[in-house]
Amino acid sequence: MSKSMINDLTEGSVSKQLLRFAYPFMLGNLLQTVYNIVDMIVIGQFVGRTALSAVSCGGDLASMFLYIAVGFTGASQVLIGQYVGAGDREGVRKSVGTTFSFCAILGLAVTIFSIFTTSGMLLLINTPPEAMEQARVYTLTYLSGFIFVFGYNAVASILRGMGDSKHPLLFVIIAAISNLVLDLLFVAVFKWDAFGAALATLLGFAISFICSIVYLYRKRESFGFDFKLASFKIDKAILKAMVRLGIPLAIQHAAIMVSMLFISSRVNSYGDVATSVTGVGNKLRSLMSIISNAVSTAGASMAAQNLGAGKPERVKKIVHVSLVLCLSVAILLSAAYLLFPREMFSLFTKDADYLAMAPEYAPVLVVYVFTFALMSSFNIVINGVGDVPMSYLVGIMDGVVARIGVALLLAIVFNWGIYGYWYGSAGAGFVAAAIGCIYYFSGKWKTHRLLIE
Repeated sequence: MSKSMINDLTEGSVSKQLLRFAYPFMLGNLLQTVYNIVDMIVIGQFVGRTALSAVSCGGDLASMFLYIAVGFTGASQVLIGQYVGAGDREGVRKSVGTTFSFCAILGLAVTIFSIFTTSGMLLLINTPPEAMEQARVYTLTYLSGFIFVFGYNAVASILRGMGDSKHPLLFVIIAAISNLVLDLLFVAVFKWDAFGAALATLLGFAISFICSIVYLYRKRESFGFDFKLASFKIDKAILKAMVRLGIPLAIQHAAIMVSMLFISSRVNSYGDVATSVTGVGNKLRSLMSIISNAVSTAGASMAAQNLGAGKPERVKKIVHVSLVLCLSVAILLSAAYLLFPREMFSLFTKDADYLAMAPEYAPVLVVYVFTFALMSSFNIVINGVGDVPMSYLVGIMDGVVARIGVALLLAIVFNWGIYGYWYGSAGAGFVAAAIGCIYYFSGKWKTHRLLIE
């Protein structure tokens, strides 16, 4: 295979390779987080608390569909990584074509589905009445062009599966800059409120996707995909493998998001101040997910290539390095959340009632960062090997049983109120982390059948 696009992650220092492969994705995650945070900062500063609440609710719904995209493109990344490790160029080519076509279908399906269900879903999560119309406009606008979101994630997964994490970073930079400029133009200048914020986000993804397609087309000879119409034909065997892993990954992400929406619906009933604080808290906790997702994605790609090449001992080193890195960041972020809560929350709006509640959310953020650190490190093995039953188990336990169950227990049985929903949601990740830990130390992943087999 050509080295111009495909990088070998099966040789050399694990620590250096993980950091080298993870840091562009880390920066990419940072920019994607900034991409989302910019909407809320601009809305909060130029429009007000009610609009901030609307964007928070609409963003939660959009995120549920985004996680579906992440689930299926993540499966594509693992599959391509295993083919790269095995040296199967034809498998890589078929995977690329199948990924593009399948993601296009899913993107269109999400758009059609959202047209008929957005209003009902916003009511279901108890969107504050004063924020309902802006939330509806934001969600419909964002989801109307979700094919670009699926397309961007498809290209990023293809490149990462080949060991390239630098170009996905470049495309995120393009999206983030586009979003920032358009946000200020549409919201601050044109006064388009939530509609302007959503349109800026959508156009940012569209511009980034177009740039990424141009890059892949120019490099098509490097990985044997000619971009002819026939090459986009869906390969049944590839699709079957992708769906086998993609469905549990999507369910895992979507189940977590559905449970988060359930928690949000309960939190939203406490009023728009609680909604705003929780929404901003969700953005601040994403500072940890920047690191943990980057390490997990990089680690899964490395694990997939090494398992495809028959080198399970390097996978153990990948997990150990990931744990050290993620836990170190979790400690630093926890200190920042506890020492400077008002300063961090005040970036979004200066509303007095909002700032009075904000410090109460800081300890919740601490719980979140440690669950992210543990889950991301141990999920590397589950995702790298493509263990479908384990992916289902983690998704259901984390997204449904633990998160909703613990939240209801604390909020209603122990009468913690809103704090029960906050801490129940944050602590649920420890259950998924425990499952991943047991799976890793059991060693069963070493003999598990790979997707390409």
